[in-house]
Parts: sequence; C-alpha cells; structure tokens
Amino acid sequence: MRWRYPWLILLPLLLLAALFLLQGPAWGNGYLLSRRLWRLGAMLLAALCVALSSIVFQTLSGNRVLSPAVMGYEAAYGLGQALMVLVGGALGVVQPGMAGGFLLSLGWVLGYAWLLQRWLGRASLRLEQYLLLGLVLGMVMDTFAQFARFGASPGEFAVLQGLTYSSFNRVTPQALLYAAAPVALAALWLYRRRAELDVLLLGREQATALGVDYLRCQRRYLALAAVLAAICTSLVGPTAFMGVLVANLAYAIAGSSRHTLTMPLGSALALLLFLLAQWLVEHVFNYRTTVGILVNLLCGVYLLALLLRRKGFA
Repeated sequence: MRWRYPWLILLPLLLLAALFLLQGPAWGNGYLLSRRLWRLGAMLLAALCVALSSIVFQTLSGNRVLSPAVMGYEAAYGLGQALMVLVGGALGVVQPGMAGGFLLSLGWVLGYAWLLQRWLGRASLRLEQYLLLGLVLGMVMDTFAQFARFGASPGEFAVLQGLTYSSFNRVTPQALLYAAAPVALAALWLYRRRAELDVLLLGREQATALGVDYLRCQRRYLALAAVLAAICTSLVGPTAFMGVLVANLAYAIAGSSRHTLTMPLGSALALLLFLLAQWLVEHVFNYRTTVGILVNLLCGVYLLALLLRRKGFA
C-alpha cells in the first residue's frame, strides 16, 4: 500500500524550506545562508526524533494520545539545567558552549532513561506500570526543578526560562554534527525494522504467536525511543506533545498504521510544522514569541480535541 499523493506534503515542505533559506537578506549573503542551513539541519534532526520516537512509542503502548514526553525525559532535562545553573550560576550553562551543554544534557537524560530501563527489567514491570512510573518521576523532577529556580538570581532565572522552550537559534554546528550520526543510524535501523514494528502493532499475544520475542523487542524499541527523545530535547529543548500531533496526522493522511508510510510521513509533517512555526516567529510575530510556544499551543489544542472526540482509546 502506498500513499498516492506525496506531493501534497513535499511541495509545501520544499516551498517553506526555500522561503526560510532565501527570504530577506540571506539572498546573496553567505554567512546568513550558512546560519539558516544549520538551523534547517537542526529542524530536520528534531523532526526525525519527534516523529520516529512518538510513532514507535505509540506502537508499543497501543495508545495514540501518548508520546515519550510522558516518561519524564523533558523533566529530567529541565532538572539537569536547573542543577547546572544552581551549582555554577548562569555560566554553568553558557560557559561550556552549546556543544558542551548539549553533551552534558544528553548524558543526563540518557542516564535517567537507563535507570528507567534497568528498573523495568529488574522489577518485571508491565508497560502500564512503567508508563505510570515515568509520569510520577517526571512530576517529582519538575517539582525539584521549580524548587531550584527559587534560589536563582533574575539573570539565572532568565537563562533557565529560555531553556524551557524549544529553539533552533542556540544550536551550533558542532552540536548538530554530534547529533546527526546517531539520529541517522536510528532512522535507518527503524525503517529496516518496519515489518517487525507492524507485527508489534497487533499486540502482545498476536506478535508472540507470530514468533516475535515481544519483551525483548519492547525493551529495545523503548530504549531507542528514549535515545531519540533525549537527543531532540538536548538539542532544541522540550517539544512536549508535538509527537502526538504529527503521529496522528500521519495515521489520518496515510489511512493506515503501517510504518512504511507513517514514519516518513510523520517526519515530513514534523519538519513542515517546525518550518511554519519558525517562519511565523520571524516574519509575523517579529520574535515576540518562540517556536516552542506556537508548537505547544497547536499541539495542546489538537490533543484536547482528540480526547474530546474519542473518549477512551484514541
């Protein structure tokens, strides 16, 4: 099964990308054009991370209103940033450079994800219990992060506030190169395993009956979703429930849940949304808002509509 009209997504995507790169003084200015190319690369990596991690996570959980954000990865990122500012002041985040900050944040979030995975294996938790554990730990870390902000000076608080929103302006070429290789490998590996993901979509009993080691696959794909979520959060900041939006739009447009269609389509939709939000921030709102605020507003409204339209399983 193939989606018949890919140009309906590709054409607006290419037009928005060209508009983002060439509009204004960037035309003929090599420095500005290179800066926008790096930001476009950051959008591409973030789009892949958001779409792939959310689609895989929804496949495993069997619920289309969930995303990896429910596991507390973004709360772990916020707590890590708050602790760095609390210990080292504003320079605790700024001084190492954006690439150093990216690696520190990535290590912190991956450490939290590894602890969750270890807990899942040792305690033999069911997936529902695992999700509940992540939700509770995320709330606890949010509370500690807010407590840490109480001791921050106004300058430090401003730094922390800026890090709580997704932004492509603070991404450096070095950080982008660090993130590109693992994201590309994860995307290729997931696409090659798309048939196995289709089987997992049938549920534990049916997948086991078809010869799939369900528990092993579950832990492996949960770990990969955690890695993608950690890279995205550490690179551009929290994206909240954007994955719910792009995944459900991909299901609706493709008319299927097959990963051959939904993974590339979801990635294209995420990139389209990022480009549109960035263009609105620059040319409509004149930088009076951020990409994260616009994306979270749209995704929040969509999630609420989804919950109201489909009571129960979505």
